[in-house]
Amino acid sequence: MRKKTWLIVLILAVFVVPMYAQTVDEIVAKNIQARGGLDKLKKVNTIRVSGRMVVGPGIEAPMVIEQKRPNQMRLEFTIQGMTASQGFDGKSGWSIMPFGGVKDPQPMSEDDRKTIDEQADFDGPLVDYKAKGNKVELLGKEPLEGTDTYKLQVTLKDGSVRTFYLDADSFLEIKQEGKRTIRGTVVEGESLLGDYKEVEGLMMPFSIEAGTKGSPQRQKITIDKVEINPTLDDSRFKMPEVKKEEPKPEDKKAKP
Repeated sequence: MRKKTWLIVLILAVFVVPMYAQTVDEIVAKNIQARGGLDKLKKVNTIRVSGRMVVGPGIEAPMVIEQKRPNQMRLEFTIQGMTASQGFDGKSGWSIMPFGGVKDPQPMSEDDRKTIDEQADFDGPLVDYKAKGNKVELLGKEPLEGTDTYKLQVTLKDGSVRTFYLDADSFLEIKQEGKRTIRGTVVEGESLLGDYKEVEGLMMPFSIEAGTKGSPQRQKITIDKVEINPTLDDSRFKMPEVKKEEPKPEDKKAKP
C-alpha cells in the first residue's frame, strides 16, 4: 500500500507542472478569443479612441488616444481651451503640458517613458507573451465584487509585475493592478474595465476607472467612439519641433 501511495505522488509530481502551465495558456487563449480572436486582433494596425475623462468635480476633458502597431501611441486632452499631448514613437517619449505655461514639447522622464512604452504595446502583454519575454502565472480563482475571476500574474520583460483579473465566464479583463514609479515615488495603482461593446468584431471596454489602490478617488474615462484602422502617419507620434520665434521688427531695428 505504501509503495502504491508513493507511486501516485511521483506521477503527480511529474505531471502537475505541465498541466498547470497548460491551464495558464488555455486561459490566455480564451481571453484572446473573447477579445475577437488572434486573426482579427492582428488585422488591426491602427486605432483611434475618443472619449471623455473626469479631471475634477464636474470637469470633463475631451480626449483622444491614437495607437499604431507595433508600439506607437499618442494622447491628447483639452482642459479649459488648452490642449495637452503625450506621445511615444516606439523609442522616445515626449509631452506638451501648457497648463504651467510650458508650450514647447519636452522629453519624458525615464519613469514616464517606461510607463507609456508599456501602454503602447498594441496587443497587450498577454498576446504573444512568450515571444515578448513576459511570464504569466495563474494565481487561482478569486471573487471580485461578486464576480468569479481568474487571477493572472504577468511579469514583464523588464521585471515589472502586473496582475490581471479575467471574468471567469467571459474571460474578458475586468481589473488590472500594478506598481509604477511616479516622480520617484512607487505608487500601487489599479484600473477597472467594463461596459464592453463590439466594434468590428472586437470587444472593447467603453468604461475605465483608474486610481491608487485602496483610494476612493478614481479617474473615470468614458469612451464615445472607437475607430479601427484610421490613417495615422508616423509623424503623429514623433516629438514636434520647437518653433523658433521670429524676431520682432523693433528688435531688428535695434541691431547695429
